[in-house]
Amino acid sequence: MVSFDLLKKVEKGEYSAEQAWKLLEEGQDGFDEMGYAKLDTARKARTGFAEVVYCSNKADDHLLGIYQRIYQEEGEVLGTRATPGQYEYLKGYFEDLTYDRLSRILKIDKKGKEYLGLVAVCTAGTADIAVAEEAALTAEFFGTKVERVYDVGVSGIHRLMSRLDRIREANCVVAVAGMEGALPSVLGGMVSRPVIAVPTSVGYGANLGGIAALLTMINSCANGIAVVNIDNGYGAGYLAAQMNRLALGI
Repeated sequence: MVSFDLLKKVEKGEYSAEQAWKLLEEGQDGFDEMGYAKLDTARKARTGFAEVVYCSNKADDHLLGIYQRIYQEEGEVLGTRATPGQYEYLKGYFEDLTYDRLSRILKIDKKGKEYLGLVAVCTAGTADIAVAEEAALTAEFFGTKVERVYDVGVSGIHRLMSRLDRIREANCVVAVAGMEGALPSVLGGMVSRPVIAVPTSVGYGANLGGIAALLTMINSCANGIAVVNIDNGYGAGYLAAQMNRLALGI
């Protein structure tokens, strides 16, 4: 399948004709057999975004090989749920590798990346910021401009109202909340753009590790709300980047 995104990248000089032809030859089933991994080298041609690395529980040498292969192909790599130890191991091999301890994002970014559109990432509380940063950094990696609006939960709704004008400018809103998970419902009733609800495992006993917030969000009476899994900041950031691209006509 030939994607319009692939043709545009050839036109801009981001891909050579040889690289594009390789992707087309690989087609829908193209992958790089590494023994311990089968890298989906055709994913970017199919979906617009290259494969992302889930770092947790991967052996160091496996992680290194995967990062080297993706970096060779794309010139950048995004990894999620990484540990400080994995960062310490890999930083000797990649000069531009960065690690955010809060979100656990381990990435190599292309220099001079342009950030387009706007996504608002909001949290109910400060304790939700780790999940929110996973969403924000993921969206930014995929070229999205992100506005962070933190600690605007419903227990002090005037805090949210003070930033509402800016939130309404976004192409979509990511709402991250634990406890009872009410923030997405409130935002869903106040903005004209889609809201991606992210339940977190933040809360006391009856929060049930995020299940209470999850149930609140999927039972919301507000319109235009999509819900991802508990603590799934990455999934929310990816979806937000896709929505932002649609809004921009990319």
